[in-house]
Parts: sequence; C-alpha cells; structure tokens
Amino acid sequence: MLKRVKQYWNVISRPSVHFSLGFLTLGGFIGGIVFWGGFNTAMEATNTEAFCTGCHEMRDNVFAELKTTIHYTNRSGVRAVCSDCHVPHEWTDKMARKMQASKEVWGKIFGTIDTQEKFRDMRLELAKHEWSRLKANDSLECRNCHQYASMDLTRQSVRAQSMHSTYLLSKEKTCIDCHKGIAHRLPHIPPGEGPSDTPGQVVPQPDGSRPAALTPVVAASASRP
Repeated sequence: MLKRVKQYWNVISRPSVHFSLGFLTLGGFIGGIVFWGGFNTAMEATNTEAFCTGCHEMRDNVFAELKTTIHYTNRSGVRAVCSDCHVPHEWTDKMARKMQASKEVWGKIFGTIDTQEKFRDMRLELAKHEWSRLKANDSLECRNCHQYASMDLTRQSVRAQSMHSTYLLSKEKTCIDCHKGIAHRLPHIPPGEGPSDTPGQVVPQPDGSRPAALTPVVAASASRP
C-alpha cells in the first residue's frame, strides 16, 4: 500500500515525466472547466431565496416582512428575491460582496441575532450598514431593475414625479435616500439619530408602528410596483 502511494506521489509531483505535454494541457483545460462550473454553481446556489432564508434568523424576521410587500407579490408577477437587492450582479462586485458577507457565518455560530429580541436590538446597526453600502454604490441593486430612463413619470403620484425629476435626474440623491424601508420595516430610530438625507420619512415607534396620521415616502411608494 505504501509503495503504491509513493508511486502516485511521484506521478503527481512530476507529471511531465509520465505524461505528454498535449495530455497535460488537455487535462488542465478540462479540469479548469469542471472547477469553474462547480464554483459558479455553488455561488449561484448561495443566491437563491431558499439558501438566504434557510436560517430562522432571516426566515422569521426580514423574510416574513418581505412577503407582505410589493416586491414579493404584485399584479405583474415579478418577484425580487434576497440576492436581487443585497448582492451585486456583476461578477467582481459579487465576489467582493460574498467575501464581505462571510462574517455572517461568525454571527450564526455565536448567535448574534438568534432571537427576535437580539435582532430588534441590532436592527438599526444592521440597517445602517446596508444603507451605507447602497449609498456608496449609487443604489446599484435598485437600478438593476429600476431605471430613470424607463420611468413613465405621468403614471406616478405628483410627489413622486417631483422627487424623481428633481433629485434622481440630477443625481443629487440615490434610491436608498428616500426608499429606506421599502422591502423591510424601518427600525426604531432614536431622536437625533435619524438619517439626515431622508426628509419626510416618519420615524417608527419602538414597537415598530408608525403614527396613523402620517404617511412616509417609503410607505406611499410601496403601494405601487
């Protein structure tokens, strides 16, 4: 047995002695295709809704909220899954995002948000991280589906027409500036800590509710696909 292992090791350590250049080239090419196919398949599997909601932390909190919004069920039948909004579509940006998100494994192991109480306590911090990311990339994931050039402003509310034609066209603002909470509930934001770039948004109460007499921009826009 040991002798056979040594023979295999000799072949692996010095393949050019035992195989022709053509065979090694062809083998490397086939091996590369198999490796790339497996790697890409694994990456795409991590972008599925089933994978993202496989843990109860996501399934019982943010996913439950998503199912009540226009992004999940609407008259046109177009559904946005987790990766559509939280993972860039371009390969290089996607890989960078995957590496960044690997720290979620650490959080899962140590139960960072394994209860709803822990999740609520950390919700504002988690939301701020995502808001900052979307602000920095000019709401890239939003723009994969929503393009200003394709908008029919005449079918929007007067307020939406004004905001989009003034701030979105001039690039003074980006989608996330006004549409925080479009797919998930806004966290409770203590007085004085609210984002300064989102005038008009109503700060939720500690229990997650909003004042009945006021309607925030995000709630109004969430009623339309």
